[in-house]
Amino acid sequence: MFKRQDKNEIRRIRHARVRKKVSGTPERPRLCVYRSLKHIYAQLVDDSKGVTLVSASTLESDLRASIGEADKKGASKIVGKAVAERAIQAGYKNVVFDRGGYVYCGRVAEVAAGAREAGLDF
Repeated sequence: MFKRQDKNEIRRIRHARVRKKVSGTPERPRLCVYRSLKHIYAQLVDDSKGVTLVSASTLESDLRASIGEADKKGASKIVGKAVAERAIQAGYKNVVFDRGGYVYCGRVAEVAAGAREAGLDF
């Protein structure tokens, strides 16, 4: 019998394949996105040092106040704007986008759109 693969396991395999080519440098860190069923997380990572530079998620209390009654796509856009503003304050303007093995639509695309609106280039 065939064993059916878990969707998250398939996503991890896809993400590993993309990560072979995409990596963050000190000049151009990686903006990676993770989404769960309820929340979304975005962070800037310098892969040469293995350090998270800035991050934002829907779990943060200051973002929760601004999210209010927004749906998940609206919340994703707010998280994208927040991580972009924090990145620009830290001195990072150019990033490379890592969609985390997810399809580039919906909430992942909204994070990218919010980050671009706030001034990040990728």
